Amino acid sequence: MHVKYLQLINYRNYKELFIELNENVNVFIGDNAQGKTNVLESIYYSSFGRSHRTNKDKEIIKWNENEAYIKLHVVRERLDKKIEIKILKEGKKAISINSIKINKISQLLGNCNVVMFSPEDLKIVKESPGHRRRFLDMELCQLDAAYYYSLVQYNKVLLERNTVLKNRNIDQSILDVYDQQLAAFGQYIIKKRVGYIERLNYYSRTLHKEITSDKENIEFKYISQVSSDENIDSQLLQLLKKNRQKDIDRRTTSVGPHRDDFSIDINGVDTRTFGSQGQQRTSILTIKFSSLKIIKEVTGEHPVLLLDDVLSELDFKRKKYILTSISKVQTIITCTGIEDIKSYIDDRATIFYVKDGNVEVEKEGE
Repeated sequence: MHVKYLQLINYRNYKELFIELNENVNVFIGDNAQGKTNVLESIYYSSFGRSHRTNKDKEIIKWNENEAYIKLHVVRERLDKKIEIKILKEGKKAISINSIKINKISQLLGNCNVVMFSPEDLKIVKESPGHRRRFLDMELCQLDAAYYYSLVQYNKVLLERNTVLKNRNIDQSILDVYDQQLAAFGQYIIKKRVGYIERLNYYSRTLHKEITSDKENIEFKYISQVSSDENIDSQLLQLLKKNRQKDIDRRTTSVGPHRDDFSIDINGVDTRTFGSQGQQRTSILTIKFSSLKIIKEVTGEHPVLLLDDVLSELDFKRKKYILTSISKVQTIITCTGIEDIKSYIDDRATIFYVKDGNVEVEKEGE
């Protein structure tokens, strides 16, 4: 899988842009705030129907314009996909795939699989459980349509249950109905998350040892109030009933996959609390490259790798690992200078220079 071309109209600081990408390495070079990340964001948006930087679609539209447009041609082994997205100022968007309009985001997911690695990904290690849950959910949603459906339905029921809990006069028979639904959808979510963590462990063991010269072992553990062995729905139902009075008092739902987490341990020590900054960055590198392998295992095709200004954050050894491990994966890199990567890329790479929303391709001999 690789992106053949990208077209943007009134997207962020781009009035019009059309670029062809090669199936190997593409490097976008320029100073900060010139539009490099906007290119990666548009590809990510075409994959998930949302930005990784904002929840407000109108921020994507160029200033003083009413709509933005993205077109992405994705080459697949079986059937190429042409994804077109029109983003309107009032918050609506129209998406079509191969000229057929789709009505649900679930129909978009999986048409262009991506793995994105940016400096903000350190939040997965360092910050609240919500960042780690979001990572699991985004990875699973692009691999499993049933997971996306279950997650959407779970969140819908959760919102309705919490609304009821905020009322003064609560009809507990309604809570019984919501509890049954939360247990059913929650069971699927937890099962799939646990399965993903198992796959993550499988690939990460070898990868992390390679990156750290066999000095560190990494392990991921899913953290939940239920056991993942069997009868997850029954366990969730019992916990919801057991905690009902507490939920009524606090006016929110206290148990379920929306409260779950996973730990990242290096040599048996919690990286979030006790890991050095270098270990935290290495663990993210391991997670992202393991995700590449998981997507290849599930879909049969390599995803597109998006590296947004991460090379400057890494030391020589980790930088070298990335740049020598991407030969079979279409990779799109943003950076401020070519010096750090020139010795690792060959003549198959395409270099783009970005300035003030204009992109120029490096000519041969430059």
